Amino acid sequence: QAQAGWLQHDFGHLSVFSKSRWNHWVHKFVIGHLKGAPASWWNHLHFQHHAKPNCFRKDPDVNMHPLFFALGKTLSVELGVQKKKFMPYNHQHKYFFIIGPPALVPLYFQWYIFYFVMQRKQWVDLAWMLTFYIRFFLTYSPLLGVKGVLGLLLLVRFIESNWFVWVTQMNHIPMHIDYDKNVDWFSTQLQATCNVHQSFFNDWFSGHLNFQIEHHLFPTMPRHNYWK
Repeated sequence: QAQAGWLQHDFGHLSVFSKSRWNHWVHKFVIGHLKGAPASWWNHLHFQHHAKPNCFRKDPDVNMHPLFFALGKTLSVELGVQKKKFMPYNHQHKYFFIIGPPALVPLYFQWYIFYFVMQRKQWVDLAWMLTFYIRFFLTYSPLLGVKGVLGLLLLVRFIESNWFVWVTQMNHIPMHIDYDKNVDWFSTQLQATCNVHQSFFNDWFSGHLNFQIEHHLFPTMPRHNYWK
């Protein structure tokens, strides 16, 4: 599931085929049939992220502020002035690993994707998603039963969630997070991204998103060329 996530990311960025239409078609198959999520949902969130990375209220990836986490130096000070003590933020570096990585996919994404496609009437995406769940249940229910299949799905989502959050946060959260200052596009991308050490394992584990700077500057570039 994690590797299928990096694969759908490639198709979503139109970085595999020379024709955009082919990328869109295969993207729907990979994210819909192999992962059980809607392509329209990913596009809606991810395009905003690339346009305004780490910009509060414009980048959906930092919308967890301030309910669970106080992100960025500017916003953290702002919370202190307002005395909004929703959470013990001075300990967030400890409870992030308990709340963030395990919960994002199984407890939030899993139900929100269905809400998204129903609300926006994305019936094609819904059909692709249903093929994943039908295939999953038909494959494992004879072996595990209904409860076992639900438990397996939860376990898969739990492991995938930890994998996904670690990769997607390590190359953005350490960087500058603030309101949109309307600086030029190039500077916006650089101040919100950082790279992680290149190695065979890191390249595989992160789907080459350890080259986050290159990815944000050249989002349609095939990932195997980032190191160049």
